[in-house]
Amino acid sequence: KPDLTAALRDIRSQYEAMAASNVQETEEWYKSKFADLTDAAARHAEALRVAKQEANEYRRQLQALTCDLEALRGSNESLERQLRELEERYALETAGYQDTVVRLEEDIRSLKEEMAQHLQDYQDLLNVKLALDIEIATYRKLLEGEES
Repeated sequence: KPDLTAALRDIRSQYEAMAASNVQETEEWYKSKFADLTDAAARHAEALRVAKQEANEYRRQLQALTCDLEALRGSNESLERQLRELEERYALETAGYQDTVVRLEEDIRSLKEEMAQHLQDYQDLLNVKLALDIEIATYRKLLEGEES
């Protein structure tokens, strides 16, 4: 007669080892994703800092041009032409930034969908685990009933 208790213990220990492995893999994946997101946030923070510096530099340039305009009324037409060129360039940059914002929002949406899928997968695995736990408990009761 096979030793079912030992077999169930072996199955349980294998299941617990697999569960521990899954937990470790999930933690490693989470840490990896967290590190990736942290790196991305650092890169974006640096890009934002550079953009702010550029914006401050452009503001200073605009103020200097305004002072020159007041001081040099004779070169008004030339300065107005330069101002139109700067505005066109800023409009192009603004459009580029808007495209970047749209792309980043799309990335956020796709990451949220991916996260929801992972959550669903985790829930499915948890449901399977619970079903297996119930099945193990049922077999255990059956075995205890046979022994008594």
